[in-house]
Amino acid sequence: MATTTHAPGHAGDAHAQKHPYHLVDPSPWPLISALSGGVLAVGAVMYMHKSGPWLMVVGLLAVVACMYMWWRDVVREAKKGYHNPVVNIGLRYGMALFIASEVMFFLAFFWAYFHSALFPQPATGGVWPPKGVVTFDPFHLPFLGTLILLLSGCTVTWAHHALLEKDRKGLIQGLALTVALGFIFTLLQAYEYGHAAFGFRDGIYSSTFYMATGFHGFHVIVGTIFLAVCLVRAMRGDFTPEKHVGFESAAWYWHFVDVVWLFLFVSIYWWGAGHSAGH
Repeated sequence: MATTTHAPGHAGDAHAQKHPYHLVDPSPWPLISALSGGVLAVGAVMYMHKSGPWLMVVGLLAVVACMYMWWRDVVREAKKGYHNPVVNIGLRYGMALFIASEVMFFLAFFWAYFHSALFPQPATGGVWPPKGVVTFDPFHLPFLGTLILLLSGCTVTWAHHALLEKDRKGLIQGLALTVALGFIFTLLQAYEYGHAAFGFRDGIYSSTFYMATGFHGFHVIVGTIFLAVCLVRAMRGDFTPEKHVGFESAAWYWHFVDVVWLFLFVSIYWWGAGHSAGH
């Protein structure tokens, strides 16, 4: 049930809001999203068992549609003024906890990698990388990707600073550059995968490599879409120096993606490099 727009503390008004929180309207999206996610999961399992991709595609499209509709409602709430300072604090806490949960995901992948790297088994020849694995030259494509992501962190910070300084042109330019750099990084990683000397099923090294870097690549795609939506909203004038939690959340997420990549580059590409393809 949505809160009324009357100011708190209006004595004598039976419908006055008596707290600073926003109670959202009944929404169908949590239930529909859960059902769509179930369809996607079942469809993915069926696809892995050679039953065709159609159910998985339907589930994926349904999940994407729910995401769009749900976030559309959140944006509308913000435009109506429901996201007051107290609500914004809750939104920031929610984003911080979400990023913390993402850290746990990557921690699991790093754990798997270092468990195999620090204690090589006879199956890998007692060394890491395993015998016969030709790794990437860390200072070729991976290093270029690192520079691109670090530059994108600078451009999104520039956009945030421009917003605070009421520089709308700088905000739009900074966001546009960040989205472009995120897209370029994704293309670069796809090119890198296409020229890898090992496949996903070629052993523990390739499995941990693709799971960690691929999961990060997925986050780059999500973050690029997140920032692209912020770019559209910035062009529409939705953000002000006082109210821009949506953009702030996108910037936090993007910096998180940058930091994770630094750990990936140092531990997997650099420290874990054997006889790289470049040597």
